[in-house]
Amino acid sequence: MKIFFFAGEAFRAMRRNAAPTTAAVVTTVLTAILIGVLIPVFQTTQSKSEEVRGQLELRAFLYDDATKAETEALKSKVEALPHVTSVTYLSKQEALAEFKRDFQQQDRDVLKELKGNPLPANFIIKPDDAANLDAIRAAIQPPNASGKPTFISPIVREVDDRQATADKIEEVTGALKLVLTVITALLIGASLLLIGNTIRLSIYTRRREIEVMRLVGATRWFIRWPFMIEGVVVGVMGGAIAILILWVGKITVLDPLSDSFALMKAQDSVSFAVLVASLFGAAVLVSAVGSGLTLRRFLKV
Repeated sequence: MKIFFFAGEAFRAMRRNAAPTTAAVVTTVLTAILIGVLIPVFQTTQSKSEEVRGQLELRAFLYDDATKAETEALKSKVEALPHVTSVTYLSKQEALAEFKRDFQQQDRDVLKELKGNPLPANFIIKPDDAANLDAIRAAIQPPNASGKPTFISPIVREVDDRQATADKIEEVTGALKLVLTVITALLIGASLLLIGNTIRLSIYTRRREIEVMRLVGATRWFIRWPFMIEGVVVGVMGGAIAILILWVGKITVLDPLSDSFALMKAQDSVSFAVLVASLFGAAVLVSAVGSGLTLRRFLKV
C-alpha cells in the first residue's frame, strides 16, 4: 500500500529533521492559541457592544395635565414614526417606582430628599438601531413654518438629551470593532505567513534530497505525498497541543472568573467545542496545504 510507504517516509523524514519539525509544531501551537484566544475576545466584545447599543432609548416626557386621549393619540403618532420598534408608556407612579428602584442601590440619600412625586409621565421609545436615535428625535421635533423645532404634540414637555451618550457609545463600539477586526485579520495573515515560512525552511533543508529524487525520475506527487503527510502530522500535533493548553486555561482561569465577571460571558460567542474543532481543522489544513504549495518551487528541476 503506497499510503503506508508515504507515511513511513514522512515519519522517517521527521525523525531526521527534528529541529525544523519541532519549530513547525511550536509555530502551529502558538498560532492556534493566539487565534483561539482572540476569537472569543472579539465575539465577547461585539456581543457586549450590541447589548449596550440595545439599551439605548429615547424618552419623551409629558406635561402632568395631559389627558388620556391626548396620550393615546401621541403614542399612535410615535409608533408610526420610522425606525421606532416599540413605545412604552410610563405613568407618574411607574416613573417614581423606576426611579426608586434605580437609586435604591446607588444612593439612598437621594430617596430621602425626594418629596412627593416630581417625576413626569413619559414614553420609552426603542429604536430599531441605536444609530437612528437622532432621526427619531428629529421626527418628534419637526420644524414648524418658521423653521423652529416643535414637538409633534402639545403634551410633550421635553425629550431627553442622551444623543451625546449614544453618539459616544456608537463611536467607541465602532472603533473597538474596527480595531479588533484589523488585529484579527493581521494576526491570521501573520500566522499563515509564519507557518508557511517555517514549512519552507523545513523543506529548504531537504532541497538536495528533492532534487535527487527528481533527477532519478520520481513523479511530482511521489515526492509531494510524504511532505503533505508530514504537514498533516505537524498540524495534528500542533492543533492537539494548542487545544490541550486552551482547555486547561478554560477550566483553571476562564470558568472560575466567569462566575464573578459578567463581561467574560458572551451569549452569542461560539461554543468551546466548535472553537477547538475549527482550530484543529484549520491547523491540519494550513499545514498540509502549506507543505504542498511550498514544495512546488523545489519541484521545478
